[in-house]
Amino acid sequence: METQVATGSIANPVQFRGQDYVALLDACIKSGSLFSDSTFAPDQSSIGMPTDPDPKKEIKWLRPKEISANAVFVEDTTCTTDICQGQLGDCWLLAALSCLTMHPNLFVKVVPPNQSLTESYAGIFHFTFWQYGEWVEVVVDDRLPVRGGRLLFSYSCTRNEYWSALVEKAYAKLIGSYGSLKGGNISEAMEDFTGGIAYSLPVSSRTPRIMWKALSDALSRGSLLSCFIQASNYLEIGTVTAEGLVKGHAYAITDTDTVKKSAGEALLLRLRNPWGFVEYSGPWSDKSKDWDDVNAAEKKRIELKNSEDGEFWISAEDFSKLFGTVELCSVDPDPIVDEDTPTDPDSPAAPISSWSLSSHKGSWVSGSTAGGSCTYPRSFWKNPQFQLVLAEHDDDHAMTPEEKKVAENQKEKAKQCTVLVELLQKNRRKKDKVNFLHIAFHIYKLQGLCLDQSFFSSQQPVGSSGKYQPLRAVWREVRLDPGNYVILASTYSPNQPAEFFLRVYSKTGNNLGTKDFTCSTGFIMVMSMPPVLPEDRKRVQKTFDEMAGPDDKLNAKEFMKLVNSVLEKDYQLPLETCRQLIFGEDTGGRSSLTREQTEPVLASLRSLQSIFFKFDQDSSGTMSPFELSLALQAAGVQCDGQVIQLLWERFGSGEPHLPFHGFVACVTRLRKLFALYKSESNPEVKDVGINAWLLKLLTV
Repeated sequence: METQVATGSIANPVQFRGQDYVALLDACIKSGSLFSDSTFAPDQSSIGMPTDPDPKKEIKWLRPKEISANAVFVEDTTCTTDICQGQLGDCWLLAALSCLTMHPNLFVKVVPPNQSLTESYAGIFHFTFWQYGEWVEVVVDDRLPVRGGRLLFSYSCTRNEYWSALVEKAYAKLIGSYGSLKGGNISEAMEDFTGGIAYSLPVSSRTPRIMWKALSDALSRGSLLSCFIQASNYLEIGTVTAEGLVKGHAYAITDTDTVKKSAGEALLLRLRNPWGFVEYSGPWSDKSKDWDDVNAAEKKRIELKNSEDGEFWISAEDFSKLFGTVELCSVDPDPIVDEDTPTDPDSPAAPISSWSLSSHKGSWVSGSTAGGSCTYPRSFWKNPQFQLVLAEHDDDHAMTPEEKKVAENQKEKAKQCTVLVELLQKNRRKKDKVNFLHIAFHIYKLQGLCLDQSFFSSQQPVGSSGKYQPLRAVWREVRLDPGNYVILASTYSPNQPAEFFLRVYSKTGNNLGTKDFTCSTGFIMVMSMPPVLPEDRKRVQKTFDEMAGPDDKLNAKEFMKLVNSVLEKDYQLPLETCRQLIFGEDTGGRSSLTREQTEPVLASLRSLQSIFFKFDQDSSGTMSPFELSLALQAAGVQCDGQVIQLLWERFGSGEPHLPFHGFVACVTRLRKLFALYKSESNPEVKDVGINAWLLKLLTV
């Protein structure tokens, strides 16, 4: 029996825009035609930037063989110098791509083998990228933007190799356009090329020798590495330092080595500028006199090149002085070395740890689950929540010798669970702009079953991602005692709609699970009928005496006049809501009420008005959507988050605030539905539960 491969895996990726590469390739070969991709047209919409009015700068879309007679997909082998940055600010993407060439097992995931500009050529290529928990296959044709006979964007140093330009095109198609790639964080591309998790590490956090050892170990584990010099302001971005380094620019870290010289040894790192030119000019650079002290065999071993290709060597000491931040991305989230990491360059790398992964896709919905930060206490608790269960502490047998040594000195720490949480916001790169929201997550120790407003107002988090940041992803590694926790994901400001992806890694030995967490999965309705006030009884009698017809009933218009004579001015009910109130009673299908029915309805409206007063914070006659569940609870109704969200969308009519008549209609509808559910005799309805039943009926 053939085993089914999961959709979204590297072996069975999701087809972007439903395009099947194999089927399209076969069709083109059979017809003898070259593939033309209608979903990413060769025009300005795919460029994603304004058209240059200068006719000399016209963009043409040409296939590789139309640009260069010697065009090939890959020339000999792929390497770091295959990639040069064109007229697009996507150094973050190309630096990550340079790193990828150093790891063939990872490279073939992104660039599937057996693609060529000669054999079985049909003008069609495919590439695979990780996107929020699944691998996505992107198909492109090989028409590339050209200006003045040269590729406009990424190109190879020989100008005959086209794999990198086609990867860049496929990624641009996935994100929206080439313009969408302008400016970014290299960790984005690293994660999308590997499915791994990216870390930021301040260079100053380690001594030069320990940092060198950490990066060497990371490279040996198959991690992608890059670094940059932080620009202090926007004007500094792109400026070149006295040492030939570019500020605010991503460099790939492609290798580390120990070079023997006449007096001792030097710890070196190999870096690459994705521009393909502008190189470091300090000690151990290509033309540095430091190499005079190194014999020819040693130079040959490390493949020293004296050429302007963007690649250079730098000592660990100078690296620590000149660079500010290192970005690391590993398929397994192995912890960055602790301070007690061995500094001996010859010591073996720590073994790769075993991790279990749990993930969840979610969304922030305006007025419902987009509650903002804890500075908005009335809505913070409405943010999406996920339960985290840690049943066991880390397995001692999986600990490295260094970790065991630390554990012996810190016994309590050894009893804890290592957890790494990452929150990613989805699809924030648009065709013409990047719009990352400020996001963060907080972890709370679970106490009790209902995580309401009072819980989050009184409890402090036991872990968080730190301050809110406008990045695609925020992460944090924490050590927690075994137990039950809840992770709350939020944007800084409320009512900012967006989708997100949450993933949680734990060391082997932990029983980990994430799931939607709500205060109640059941539905409770206990509408205690308030007493009828004497003055209301008199008002009802007087109205009936004056307005009721021969059947001694009030129609909708007459009932509306009575109701609005009792309610506050800002809480007047329209005719349609009055009709809903009437049909909420047992009227036999008639749109009128008796005296006996009118009195309790009026008393109920007074009660709902007093509840609404409580949640009308600014006396505007409206209520924030985040207050709906609390207001319903005060009215005797409690239901889960999905039902609340649907109620708001239905009775809030898409407005940012709910008027009193919407609240009345909502409660009236729920009372009627709950009565129907109680009278339902079909066992299948009762088996699915009231929440599923409500969700179905509320969408009708």
